Amino acid sequence: MPEALSETAAATTAAAANISERTSTAFIEVMPLPDILERAGEMLKIGGPIVAILLLMSFVALTIVVVKLLQFGWLRINQRQPAIYALRHWREGKPEQALALIEGRRNPIAQVLSRAIRGQQSGRLAEQAVREEVLRYGNDVLFQLRRGLRPLEVIGSLAPLLGLLGTVLGMIKAFQQLEAAGNKVNPAILSGGIWEALLTTAVGLCVAIPVVALLNWLERRVDHLAHDMDNLATQIFTEDLSAVKPAHAHTDRRPPKKPVPGSGTENAATTTSMYHHTDEDRVPLKTTTG
Repeated sequence: MPEALSETAAATTAAAANISERTSTAFIEVMPLPDILERAGEMLKIGGPIVAILLLMSFVALTIVVVKLLQFGWLRINQRQPAIYALRHWREGKPEQALALIEGRRNPIAQVLSRAIRGQQSGRLAEQAVREEVLRYGNDVLFQLRRGLRPLEVIGSLAPLLGLLGTVLGMIKAFQQLEAAGNKVNPAILSGGIWEALLTTAVGLCVAIPVVALLNWLERRVDHLAHDMDNLATQIFTEDLSAVKPAHAHTDRRPPKKPVPGSGTENAATTTSMYHHTDEDRVPLKTTTG
């Protein structure tokens, strides 16, 4: 039995070394396309359905990222300078020049400012109604930009778990083959299960790491856009308080006068508190004469 365990350990070490050598060679060498397809077919054959699912998830994630990049590029969400210059013209009392800078632009910030300025210029809508319409449009734009990010989050979360599942299944397969071999342990029997176990883990991590990184980058860009939209659109309805000088109110710091005994002022507060707040209920005190 100790000899069987030692042979098993040696077989495991040899298989791990073989896998490490093949993996490093695959990264260093630049293989042509037919060899890459052949290697991918071999990985699918050895890894089983887990690797196939992970590769499909990676293809879906890559498609979503490309679509979102094209959407961000078409909307030109990085162009903030025209909206900033338009806001400056609006505060200077030049709404026509402000609209000329942002008219026809696909940038969401420019569209929000254009709607806010037109609503304020029309005079037919109350300011609250204009605010609600601008808020509705901004929320709709952000919803469209965030579409597709949820599947990326799911793929980034499930890929390592699927890789771990493949690892567990591969190790179970390896120990089943070891049990079936009995005392006649063959190192080649263990190589298939160990390769499948390590392969699924590696593929799961290779899918999850870039997906999570790209997801955070895309969400960050949407958050920056949402902040700029809210910041610039709010300034259409407000004024710049940095140029407003504070008013110095005059305060009388003289001490209050003390009531003079016998003048009747000391009983003024008491007399006032005896009246109700309405004129109908104000009943004066009756004085009796001796």
